Amino acid sequence: MKSKILIVDDAKEIVKEMQRALEKDYQVLTACNEHEALTIFRGEKPPVVISDLSLDPQSPADLGGLRLLEQMLAQDPLTRVIIVSGNNNDAHALQVVRLGAFDYYPKPIILDEMKVMIRRALYIHQLQKRLQSTYSSSGSGLYGLVGVSKSIQQVYHFIERVALSDISVLICGDSGTGKELVAQAIHQRSLRKGNPFIVVNCGAIPEALLESELFGHEKGAFSGAYIQKKGKFELAHKGTLFLDEIGELVPPLQVKLLRFLQDRKIERVGGNQPIELDVRILAATNRDLKKDVENRAFREDLYYRLKVVPLTIPPLRERKEDIVPLARHFLQKHCGEHHRPLISLSAGAEKKLMAYSWPGNVRELENLINRAVVLSTHSILSPNDLGFSLDRPNHDVNLKYARKAMEADYVRRALLKNEGIISRAAKDLGISRVNLYELIAKYEIDIGEFKRLGPGRQSAKGQQTWQADQDH
Repeated sequence: MKSKILIVDDAKEIVKEMQRALEKDYQVLTACNEHEALTIFRGEKPPVVISDLSLDPQSPADLGGLRLLEQMLAQDPLTRVIIVSGNNNDAHALQVVRLGAFDYYPKPIILDEMKVMIRRALYIHQLQKRLQSTYSSSGSGLYGLVGVSKSIQQVYHFIERVALSDISVLICGDSGTGKELVAQAIHQRSLRKGNPFIVVNCGAIPEALLESELFGHEKGAFSGAYIQKKGKFELAHKGTLFLDEIGELVPPLQVKLLRFLQDRKIERVGGNQPIELDVRILAATNRDLKKDVENRAFREDLYYRLKVVPLTIPPLRERKEDIVPLARHFLQKHCGEHHRPLISLSAGAEKKLMAYSWPGNVRELENLINRAVVLSTHSILSPNDLGFSLDRPNHDVNLKYARKAMEADYVRRALLKNEGIISRAAKDLGISRVNLYELIAKYEIDIGEFKRLGPGRQSAKGQQTWQADQDH
């Protein structure tokens, strides 16, 4: 059975010419105005639509094709819409891509090129349809993202709409909501997926080292620069560079990033030779960058360069339907990692998880489940196995102190489990090694004690310390 395509253009001779050229391979539907096009679209649901940007010959400035694009994608986000225009206007092209068009094609139409574009659009549509069917039915998510709520489904659709372009994306959301997973999903759905995905946490690298880390340096550029070094930008060539905690970037590096976004070139520290690179930039922040712009802590021009396509990931407390699917996903993941038989949740445990507000979001949930897998001896987790009381707050304990006590307890448990190996403990905690070292210093934890003890060999002194922490 032939695939359907819809051609929309106010010039009837163009419609007829394209219909003749394509009807051998496709079931070609045609329309000459917005109303007719929407009527056909609602009834036929064609996977690919080719529409002129301007559909009113009396008013060429009226961009009816944009209205069609928005309405069609609102009804079916998987539709691949190709916008055609006789006005080669970069601003219009950018607007079209921002609204989710599959591609933008300037007239005159070369039929052989258009045929290739249609075949590619159909292939992508079919692929995404299969993937959507898979993760919608299983609840297993997309490239590590898990959930069935309306808000997370909207995140999936956003990823599908922006992945195939090279446009910059600013991912906003509270700590622990999964911003890096979203960036990975965008990369994996893009045409760059076979090339590097490089992550830089702008808040975890000391300011003095960050410029060299990002842009590289030439031999002799500074004391200790014994060899030439490529930075993360060069390592991400042909791929994607994900700049996490972009709000922590200092002003001089904001300037260099803005310059790259404008001309796609960098210079290594100590060098004067421009290096042209093909890198897509994805950025994330848990800060209010707009407020930082108002306070002159973040450049306004860079903010709007990065925020071409913004996405805000909802906190876990606003997507309650996803808590239990996420918990089951993490149980399966960490039981496999720790070589344990699969553990399940009791109805009471599920109820307790649903009742909690999750200030640490998905990361907090994963850490809790990971801890339960390590410490519990049961095959079905009860509310007590979750390791924290959700029935009522303890008003006899200062909340600030209680949070610190729990944080210190989690750090000690991770160090004990991993015999004091910082990289493994940091991974279990879902934080960077730099952050873990900071917590170790903050709570005056002796790493050597955990290296001596290892799992299952805790001393009486260690038991007393843990019990004291729990008593507090």
